[in-house]
Amino acid sequence: MEIKKLPNSLTIYLLAILSCFICCFGGIGIIPAIISYYLASKSEGIYIMNPESFSNFSTIKKSKIIAIIGIILNVIIIGVTIWTLSTIGWDAWSEEFVRRWSAGMESSGGY
Repeated sequence: MEIKKLPNSLTIYLLAILSCFICCFGGIGIIPAIISYYLASKSEGIYIMNPESFSNFSTIKKSKIIAIIGIILNVIIIGVTIWTLSTIGWDAWSEEFVRRWSAGMESSGGY
């Protein structure tokens, strides 16, 4: 019997890592995290049906754990963003952002 690798193992791993890196951008990293988790679950199901045929199940397990961490990080960031906007409001937040942006542009000489 031929031992092969589970499908999409590299894609699952890269999406999981990407979701953790881009979680700070307003929680947009939840999209690759969910995709990674879904693909990992699908690959895990394939492995369970025929475990002796595949060799890289540990990579799928690691990727699934990283995807779960990415989902948790992104949910926290989304929650903090919603809480911040609901307590101080969009107008106050955008005024503070513009003020800090202008101060940064003045201190860096406009570059």
